[in-house]
Amino acid sequence: MASNRPAPGAPFVPGQRTGDPADTFVYGGQRTEEGPFEEWNPTAESIRPVRGRHRVSKQRGGGLARSSTVLGVGVIAAVGAGGMATAQTGKPPVSISMPDLPNVGSLISDDAEPEAETTATPLSSVGVTAVDTAQGTTDAGEALRARIMAQAEQQQDQVESKAAAEALEAAEKKAAEAAAKAEKEAEAEAAAAKKKAEEEARKKAEAERLAELAKQFTLPTSSYTLTSTYGQAGAMWSSGYHTGLDFAAPTGTLLKAVHTGTITQAGWDGSYGYKTVLTLEDGTEILYAHQSSISVSVGQKVSTGDVIGRVGATGNVTGPHLHMEVHTSDGGALDPLAWLRGKGLTP
Repeated sequence: MASNRPAPGAPFVPGQRTGDPADTFVYGGQRTEEGPFEEWNPTAESIRPVRGRHRVSKQRGGGLARSSTVLGVGVIAAVGAGGMATAQTGKPPVSISMPDLPNVGSLISDDAEPEAETTATPLSSVGVTAVDTAQGTTDAGEALRARIMAQAEQQQDQVESKAAAEALEAAEKKAAEAAAKAEKEAEAEAAAAKKKAEEEARKKAEAERLAELAKQFTLPTSSYTLTSTYGQAGAMWSSGYHTGLDFAAPTGTLLKAVHTGTITQAGWDGSYGYKTVLTLEDGTEILYAHQSSISVSVGQKVSTGDVIGRVGATGNVTGPHLHMEVHTSDGGALDPLAWLRGKGLTP
């Protein structure tokens, strides 16, 4: 089996080579002050550092600057020396022959490919974007200034847009509040107007009702003066207060039925003198006292305005007058003045 280990080669020692020393060194022969050369044995010393012999070189200030300077001078000197050595050598260059390798020619072309032409970009154009170029800006500083100005304008536009939006929102809120207030006021005004209209309609209906009742009801007499009212206190009344309404009128003044009804009492009744009781359809009783004469009888039907007797001074009186009382169907006493007014009459 073939081995891949390389064959050992003879060590190269410049001093042991025969021939011209200039063939060994490209830039001239070996100089005597360089000393003899020996074969280098990489295993001559152990890889492990020997105690006392491994020292770290001391760092000296300015090493970087000095090394850079020396390196620069060395590079310049090397380039100059190389040029001089090349110019001074008189020997022809050593020819190098290469064996022919099959199937390699197709991979290597003798014609060098043309290098792509590059255009040097000036530093003033570094940082200029395609957008800047499209906008006509070719200078980097001008492009930067333009971008800063654009950013500032954008920020200003954002601030103005925000302020405008806030102002619009405030205006809309104010308008909504004003609209709500106006709507509330309109509703209040409408409610007030409706209430007023309803009140006026109620008053009108009441007036019409009273007017209709006035046609159905009438005052008990005419040419009178009201003297004593219901509930008036005094010792002359056995109950301690007046129980009816007194119409002072001349003796013989006609007494009328206040509404359609039936005569339920007619005759003498002690302190009331001659008395007549008219019972209405709803059970209300109207009492006429102190009459000088009676024109109806018990059970007689009468209509509004029919004459039932005449004013007198019979019974417990101080002068001619009509004593009128109003009682409910269950016997409760009512104020005659209020009752007449409730029927649309004004005594």
